[in-house]
Amino acid sequence: MDLEFAINGERFNINSIDPSTTLLEFLRFNTPFKSVKLACGEGGCGACMVLLSKYDPELEKVKEFSINSCLTLLCSINGCSITTSEGLGNTKKGFHPIHKRFAGFHASQCGFCTPGMCISLYSALANAAGYNSSSKSNELTVSEAEKCVVGNLCRCTGYRPIVDVCKSFASDVDIEDLGFNSFWKKGENKEVMLENLPPYNPKDHLVTFPEFLKKNKKKVVYNGLDHSRYRWTTPFSIDELHNSIKSSNSGDSLKLVVGNTGTGYYKDEERFDRYIDISQIPEMSMIKKDEKGIEIGAAVTISNVIDALMEESKSFYVFKKMAAHMEKIGNRSIRNSGSIGGNLVMAQSRKFPSDITTLLLAADASVYMLNGKKTEKVRLWEFLELPSISDSRLVLLKVEIPLWTAPSGDDTELLFQSYRASPRSIGNALPYVNAAFFAVVSRQELSRSGVMVDKCLLAFGSYGGDHSIRATEVENFLTGKLLSYSVLYEAVGLLKGIIVPGKETTHAEYRKSLAVGFLFEFFYPLIENSHRICSLDPEKSLPFLSSSQQVLESNEFHPIGEAVIKVGAALQASGEAVFVDDIPTLPDCLHGAFIYSTEPLAKIKNISFSENVTPTGVFAVLTFKDIPKQGQNIGSKTLFGPGPLFADELTIYAGQRIALVVADTQKHADKAAKLAVVEYDKQNLEEPILTVEDAVKRSSFFEVHPMFYPEPVGDVLKGMQEAELKIHSAELRLKSQYFFYMEPQTALALPDEDNSVKVFSSSQAPEYVHSVIATCLGIQEHSVRVITRRVGGGFGGKAVKSMPVATACALGAYKLQRPVKMYLNRKTDMIMAGGRHPMKITYNVGFRSDGKVMALEVTMLIDAGIEPDVSPIMPRNIMGPLRKYDWGALSFDVKVCKTNLLSRTAMRAPGEVQGSYIAESIIENVASSLQMDVDAVRKINLHTYESLGKFYKHIAGDHGEYTLPLLWDKLEISSKFKERVEMVKEFNMCNVWRKKGISRVPIIHQVMHRPTPGKVSILSDGSVVVEVGGIEIGQGLWTKVQQMVAYGLGMVKCKESEELIKRIRVVQNDTLGLIQGGFTAGSTTSESSCEAVRLCCVILVERLKPTMEKSGSMTWNTLIQQAYAQAVNLSASTLYKPEYSSMEYLNYGVGVSEAKVDLVTGRTEILRSDIIYDCGKSLNPAVDLGQIEGAFVQGIGFFMMEEYTTDEKGLVVQQGTWDYHIPTVDSIPKQFNVEILNTGHHKNRVLSSKASGEPPLLLAASVHCATRAAIREARKQSLSWNCNDGNRDESGMDFELPVPATMPVVKSLCGLYSVEKYLYNVTHFKNV
Repeated sequence: MDLEFAINGERFNINSIDPSTTLLEFLRFNTPFKSVKLACGEGGCGACMVLLSKYDPELEKVKEFSINSCLTLLCSINGCSITTSEGLGNTKKGFHPIHKRFAGFHASQCGFCTPGMCISLYSALANAAGYNSSSKSNELTVSEAEKCVVGNLCRCTGYRPIVDVCKSFASDVDIEDLGFNSFWKKGENKEVMLENLPPYNPKDHLVTFPEFLKKNKKKVVYNGLDHSRYRWTTPFSIDELHNSIKSSNSGDSLKLVVGNTGTGYYKDEERFDRYIDISQIPEMSMIKKDEKGIEIGAAVTISNVIDALMEESKSFYVFKKMAAHMEKIGNRSIRNSGSIGGNLVMAQSRKFPSDITTLLLAADASVYMLNGKKTEKVRLWEFLELPSISDSRLVLLKVEIPLWTAPSGDDTELLFQSYRASPRSIGNALPYVNAAFFAVVSRQELSRSGVMVDKCLLAFGSYGGDHSIRATEVENFLTGKLLSYSVLYEAVGLLKGIIVPGKETTHAEYRKSLAVGFLFEFFYPLIENSHRICSLDPEKSLPFLSSSQQVLESNEFHPIGEAVIKVGAALQASGEAVFVDDIPTLPDCLHGAFIYSTEPLAKIKNISFSENVTPTGVFAVLTFKDIPKQGQNIGSKTLFGPGPLFADELTIYAGQRIALVVADTQKHADKAAKLAVVEYDKQNLEEPILTVEDAVKRSSFFEVHPMFYPEPVGDVLKGMQEAELKIHSAELRLKSQYFFYMEPQTALALPDEDNSVKVFSSSQAPEYVHSVIATCLGIQEHSVRVITRRVGGGFGGKAVKSMPVATACALGAYKLQRPVKMYLNRKTDMIMAGGRHPMKITYNVGFRSDGKVMALEVTMLIDAGIEPDVSPIMPRNIMGPLRKYDWGALSFDVKVCKTNLLSRTAMRAPGEVQGSYIAESIIENVASSLQMDVDAVRKINLHTYESLGKFYKHIAGDHGEYTLPLLWDKLEISSKFKERVEMVKEFNMCNVWRKKGISRVPIIHQVMHRPTPGKVSILSDGSVVVEVGGIEIGQGLWTKVQQMVAYGLGMVKCKESEELIKRIRVVQNDTLGLIQGGFTAGSTTSESSCEAVRLCCVILVERLKPTMEKSGSMTWNTLIQQAYAQAVNLSASTLYKPEYSSMEYLNYGVGVSEAKVDLVTGRTEILRSDIIYDCGKSLNPAVDLGQIEGAFVQGIGFFMMEEYTTDEKGLVVQQGTWDYHIPTVDSIPKQFNVEILNTGHHKNRVLSSKASGEPPLLLAASVHCATRAAIREARKQSLSWNCNDGNRDESGMDFELPVPATMPVVKSLCGLYSVEKYLYNVTHFKNV
């Protein structure tokens, strides 16, 4: 039969298709539905999420759940219905309440991730409504709502408003707890709030399963697809499966399929001869429970396994514990598709770090395998030791978990506990180590005080071995023993010899320490509490998320100052907002992929393909030799010079573009690029420069113009002489950070008449893209047109780094005379992005005994990479925020190093975040050396207005503009800082294995306006079209511009002018329509664009005045009609040029964060963050609030989570969502409070407004400093433990906490051997 399914209610019949085609590929290239985005291709981000509906004809029920379309094979959805965000609602049939609430809660910024978020929320609502058998009620709870987007990544919002949207649908929500929104005003009663919330009714707003599929479902169930047309077989019994395997030729490659989620991790490029869908075999998809235990078919999805294990029953205690752990595996959509059997086979055959194998080992599970026609049962540990079953024709049929029940008697207890240390607490990240422990323990009858271990099963996994293991030596040692500290100490020693990570395993010692810690966590409470198992240092858990926002709206410049909903927010939520890759592909369109260098310095001898066979679909391979003779090999440019598009005969860094493969599809282009073979010659070449130290030795630096190199402040020599104490040659290093914009780099180029090209580019700098393309092709700029409508996140990464992508497409289109589109896969994007600048800092600081700093000398080595990019501005950017404290005197030596590494570029707050943090690190060091409270040292070094002028000169502004002291004091009160400091001290005294820290951090951030163009045109019907040089990248630029135009044109004071905002549309950036657009960067482009259009409105109002005065009072439409009749020019354009006196200004903010560190795992939990930020008079407080929260959370990623590293050749190590961890909804502060201080002191600003895009990112240093404080307490405790057991931990009070402060870093500073030290001490000295 044919492959048949529905998408958004529309029938699709597919006669024949490549079985490797994913649902995402089909949706994007064969349907008009574009809400489903490709952001990672791994199932790790949620941007591709859709709703899958399956109909069961026997039960006459529909089951709905979310899946990742990037992993789901199209043939596997035969007979199913797919719903995308457009299918929930759209502009034509009306938006769904989910879309409306996303808009009204200001929960969409760039909008690229929003459709996937909507589907995740909808799926949770559908489950709660009883569509799925697992539902226990028909209403969503707050707890469920908060977790429904755990599998979705967002780089813009900081998640808080998204969680509020989800919670707004919960039946048990207190509506007053929901955050700032456009549905109600603060102070309105609950009834009004509920009335104004877009109503949701499951009967009206849940999608229905198409009737035509219900009629055909029985055919699907009993027939399956025609193998000859699809190379896809669906057996319906074990015999049919056996026959299918047997009938295939011995040389044929087979792929057994359920959810295909494994390809997200392993990214199989192999083209299989045959696909066998095993999901319809009853024996492999059943769940059977009896008094012996539970049998689970290998094809049962992990979600269904969880549901089965979770069923209420006292006898199923172990099962429920296992289910709770499984909920942290992957994300919900992965669990909805991935099967338990697939997980086990990956663990057995490909060393996948599986949680499930660890859980099953601890439960002593067995598996059944099909070997020919025979069924064999083996214990799970035996199964894991077998040769890879993927290389054989063995098939895993089912899993059997025995039922463990507590022995009779009051003195005996059955215990089961599992553990997981992962970069993210509730899933969507692989663990460093997992463990599961089963034990039967009994109290001694005589003393009734000791606990005997009667039986135990101890399983460990993900530590870097081949697979999960049972620690049988430790089990045997503990069995029959009375638990004591000395026994546990010996057990730990045995375990350390068993847990042996492989040679390539990262953080090997950390992983061993985790295994030890987990064993300790399990047994320690039994020693302390006689018999009851409990957690270490139990504490009342906080609610998942809570928040407050204090925002002041203003109508002084109506509608400026009001929380107007972001332009296109609902459109973004439904997925109808068009990004570059959403532009319909033309029939003759080609696709490009880069071949990049893997050597840092080498001659390129030859480029070919594997086995000298041109891969399928390849049309051409373009190199620097294909650049037109009249053109130049240029791929980017900045004020500081150009960068090449391709390497020539010499590649000068790993990751450099060598060639562009052009093929008929993006899939073929990407595959061909991977098959490329580049021959290198490294003879007679000097060694590459791969470190800043090497750059210094070889004097390899970029020149820094004096205008970007600040002057020193004061007399450092004198200050050092006056200092009572000094710290000499202190050193710290800061690493890089990747942008992780949700939309990867992308461009589409179309050849046009007269040798011209039109390019659609996802860029923050279309003007520069335009110029680079013209120079590369050797044509005049009037023959190039670059169009940018919106960008799916930028953060600086879509500025310079977008240029070579667009230029390569333009070169392909120009040379081949066909459209060329390129959409970088995430791995290539990460390799080429560059990211934030790493640097090495050395300093000398002199200070008084009261903590007042007298002088600071700083030396910096900045790794700029191979090209200048914008790196020469870094000294200026770094030294701005670093001067936030009164250092007395300040001198510095900053060198911008040229290395054979990928060029670094501007990333949100480039240099500023490093400079601000360096200042905090110095203050922390001073306080530590004095053994003073660090907050007191910060306070004594805050600027007075006089010292502010000394360090910042004219940029300091008027006295009234210096609001930092006000913010400092105000936040102390609102955050209850002093009271909480005392509470933290008390907590630390009472808890051994958890420590808290709290920190208050100020920021001063310098920004600068740049010339910006604007154009406002009034059309004949009275509607208004606006163009600006600034690009909408999610920061709300279009929204603020729209408000400003409404305010500016409203000055005509005619009837209906109050409603003007509804008549205004901001349109895409076109480099031939509006020139001199410059860069959208530096936080001020929104303000500058607003001022540009305000000036346009002033011109237009002046032109309209005579008509108004002549005709008297009239409506807006009448006024415009008369103006048209009188031939009044109703289009005005300007180039806003800021005056020198107001070009630069300072932004102020203060943040307080409280963090809790787990000494066993190194995990840091952000308990609370309070922010107060001076926005001047906010142009749109909703937009600014979103910018503040989003920037802060991105800062958390930099300081705490994100590792962006290179290997020994300089090639980026991280490849995607599996190993690069941006914050998720479970990473943000549990309590997140933000206050926007709306001050009117800034008359030289645009309507007294101030920037909000980048400065708040610096406040995330408060989280890092709070973590440092908690670690300090842990080290203080460790010093009090006398220990001579040979386990050495550096535990002095002087330490530097690296950035990022990941779990391994935190644990190593708290003590990798803290458990051993504790046990040794309590055994030998009994004084802990």
